[in-house]
Amino acid sequence: MLRTALRTLRSHRLRFALPALAVVLGVAFVTGSLIYGDSVSAAIATARANSQPDVSVAVRPTDAALQSTQDPSATPPRLDAALLKRLRGVPGAVSARGTAEGRSFLAGSDGELIGDLYESAGVNYVPGPGGEDPRYPLTAGRGPRATGEIAIDEAAAERAGKRVGDKVRIVVDGTARDARVVGVLTAEDSRLASGGTLTAFDGATALRQFAPDQGGYTSITLTAAEGTSEAQLAQQAQKVLPDGLEAVTAAQLREEATAGTDDKLTDVLLSFAGIALFVSTFLVANTFTMLSAARAREHALLRAVGATRRYVMRQVLTEAAIVGAVASVVGYALGIGVAALLNTLFGAASGTTAPLRILQLTPVLAAFGVGIAITLLAAYVPARRAAAVAPVAALRTSRPPTPASLRRRGIIGATVTGLGVALLWAAGGDENLLYTAAPVLLAGLIVLTPLIALGVTGLLRTPLRRLAGIRGKLAVENARRNPRRTAATAATLMVGLAMVTAVTVAVASISRMDEEEADAAMASDLRITAVAFGQVGADVADRVAHLPDAAAVTAVVNTDLRISEEDILPVTAVSPGTVERLAPITLRKGSLKRLDRGIAVEEQTAAARHLTLGSRVTGTLAGTDRKSSLPVVAIYEGEDFATTLVSGTRLPRTARGDQARIAEVIADADPGRTSALQRDIRHTLDNPALLVQDRAEVRKAASNDTAEFLNIMYAMLSVTVLIGALGVVNTMGMAVSERVREIGMLRALGLDRKRLASILRIESVTISLLGSALGLVAGGAIGAAAVLTQPGVPLVIPWDRAALCFAATAAIGVLASLWPGRQAMAVPMLRAMGTDTE
Repeated sequence: MLRTALRTLRSHRLRFALPALAVVLGVAFVTGSLIYGDSVSAAIATARANSQPDVSVAVRPTDAALQSTQDPSATPPRLDAALLKRLRGVPGAVSARGTAEGRSFLAGSDGELIGDLYESAGVNYVPGPGGEDPRYPLTAGRGPRATGEIAIDEAAAERAGKRVGDKVRIVVDGTARDARVVGVLTAEDSRLASGGTLTAFDGATALRQFAPDQGGYTSITLTAAEGTSEAQLAQQAQKVLPDGLEAVTAAQLREEATAGTDDKLTDVLLSFAGIALFVSTFLVANTFTMLSAARAREHALLRAVGATRRYVMRQVLTEAAIVGAVASVVGYALGIGVAALLNTLFGAASGTTAPLRILQLTPVLAAFGVGIAITLLAAYVPARRAAAVAPVAALRTSRPPTPASLRRRGIIGATVTGLGVALLWAAGGDENLLYTAAPVLLAGLIVLTPLIALGVTGLLRTPLRRLAGIRGKLAVENARRNPRRTAATAATLMVGLAMVTAVTVAVASISRMDEEEADAAMASDLRITAVAFGQVGADVADRVAHLPDAAAVTAVVNTDLRISEEDILPVTAVSPGTVERLAPITLRKGSLKRLDRGIAVEEQTAAARHLTLGSRVTGTLAGTDRKSSLPVVAIYEGEDFATTLVSGTRLPRTARGDQARIAEVIADADPGRTSALQRDIRHTLDNPALLVQDRAEVRKAASNDTAEFLNIMYAMLSVTVLIGALGVVNTMGMAVSERVREIGMLRALGLDRKRLASILRIESVTISLLGSALGLVAGGAIGAAAVLTQPGVPLVIPWDRAALCFAATAAIGVLASLWPGRQAMAVPMLRAMGTDTE
């Protein structure tokens, strides 16, 4: 049986090549995702395990203490020099280190920030007896000793194009300044493994920058002496700690860090790989179905000489298993390349790459398990049909499906499709139903497609005959000859395009909502915001206000007013004299000019809290330790901007926690001077971590994230569409091989090679456009249902992209016919006419 299967594969190697390629692409996607995800996870785990090997125990606030800091009257635990001195005397501790860390960004030679901003940090440099910090060994220069001096890690120095003695732009606490690189360091730090940067400052500068309100350090760590375990040292350290602080081991810190991570990227990649494999099953099944029909006489002869149905079925499945095994080997090899590509692409974004682990058990098992299983699953039904061929069928070459079986399939398909439509309709009120409705709808359309194909091609008879004459009629009749085959081919394109269309509709709708919200929220000429994980410096508003073209400026600070333990009112601090002009609000009662004496409340919030002009709101502003009774001095409309307004002068000068950080600075320019003011702000601040945007740029930025997401989705789904295109090529190629004698007769009747190629081209384009139309309709319905589940999101149908997809599908049909057309034209006329079957 194995020899027979191998002989069959050799004789039909070209026919098996395209379905095998589809499986190869799916397997490569799966194994590449697994290899990359496993490699990144292993690299991060190793970096965390080896990170800061001098840390045995860390001292930090307890969860209860962190929660108590929400109470303004509570005194947070302090990690000061006195505590550090006591911890140095703990039995079993060879050393104790006070650490001051926080966000710190570096700009490269082009002025752009480098590295993963989330993982970029500034640290204090603690020189030992020899003048060097053992946690951060130097590879060049020396450690920082004064304000204005820094040391940076090797990778950052290379990416920034800096070396010892160069000046570099740094951003700390939202403010940019120049510093001189006096040293280059290395470190065993997980932040570097994740693509971040490390900037070391002298101790005094680091404390001033990163721990201004604690009067001490951000953390204290201890190193255990030889013979002392981490647990023992933690117990000893806990004895000298005040209430609100705890000593935890390094092992516990690593466990918490590992537990807090998940591999969402790998999950997303695998989901797209699953879609590609699903589409591949249609191509494989279609190939084995066509081969079974072409080899009906061969299978019947086997039955006639004594082969059982089981034997025939096992032979076909053996062929499928061999195809799947070969595709798995090639797919795994290609998957290594996919993993390397992912490593390069995502590594370029973060600034670091992970060493690939290419021979791990899970990807290998997945490659062979998925590749062979998918091929066997797709070949099972064709194998059963091949086994069902009766010995008498040796006298004929094919056995077309009966109309009754097609009718039954149509009834089932219509029922399932109707159920999918009903579920999509219901999904408008229940998002969870969408995940059931989409696959049900697609499954129903897949089953129903043969009848749809007959109906559509029937409608195309007359217009194609008028446009292309006899060639159009022959092309349509060829597509109608086997509606199951036509449907299976169209389905490969339909699934991919349905996913593309659904994502396009959803993303276009969300993008429109983001743009509209940005327009509504942008009442000023300019807006200054920080990049992700950055912040706006406390001095930005004052510096902008002093520029000559600035007509009105205010910082916008989001904080809280604690009325009671259970009642916290969100508050936005602004400049009383300019907020009405700059913010998207409409005054209803009172005056915002009196905001320095009280509080302004949005009208819906005022109604909900039964507040009117003159009512008093008593509470404690975050960052202060005493209650204030504030009168309501104004009521306004503008809930999207803020529910409550207070004067920025009420904020404590030392409040620099997340709640009191400046969200943005908004400004108006003198008439006709917006562009000039924007240039002046950028030049004056010279801060690569700040975005200075006008209204058009704010609108564009609002849709940038969704546009990038859409491009990523297109890149992922392009594999699925490619497999669909392979399906069209495969079907047309096998159709040509089945019609060799027919093609010879047409040539003998006077049809030249050019017209013969046009028949194949029209047939290919017809099948492709059928799959495209079904995909666009199904995807549009799924995307619309997804949008309707989200309140406030307008439904946007991107007709331009739909037309582009339709045109691209027509191009796929034309390209898919080229190779089969060359095959058809290459067969000599006399030999073609003498061919019975191939």
